[in-house]
Amino acid sequence: QLQLVESGGGLVQPGGSLRLSCAASGFTLDTLVVAWFRQAPGKGREGVACISSSGLSTQYADSVKGRFTISRDNAKNAVYLQMQSLKHEDTAIYYCAAGKIYGLGLTYPTWGQGTQVTVSS
Repeated sequence: QLQLVESGGGLVQPGGSLRLSCAASGFTLDTLVVAWFRQAPGKGREGVACISSSGLSTQYADSVKGRFTISRDNAKNAVYLQMQSLKHEDTAIYYCAAGKIYGLGLTYPTWGQGTQVTVSS
């Protein structure tokens, strides 16, 4: 089985922080690009952050730059998304994805099931 499983989502207040995790099973992530995407109700899927296989290069959407940080631990076969200064508009289902093309486009063949992040008072 080839799976990506997201965790760490939940309800958080505006201005708060949350850390999402993406764990791989059945395959290794060490040679792959990993990205985070999100989809809010009634909107399309948006690329949020991307990290190279080595972890040396990262890319962020303008809407989250300076607030979110993507990182990876290849020894643990996992990728993370540290989210801070959260806003109402960050509310969405967050997905992690793995592939071979670096970027925030919809080029990833392997996807997780998603985890809900809700920013509300």
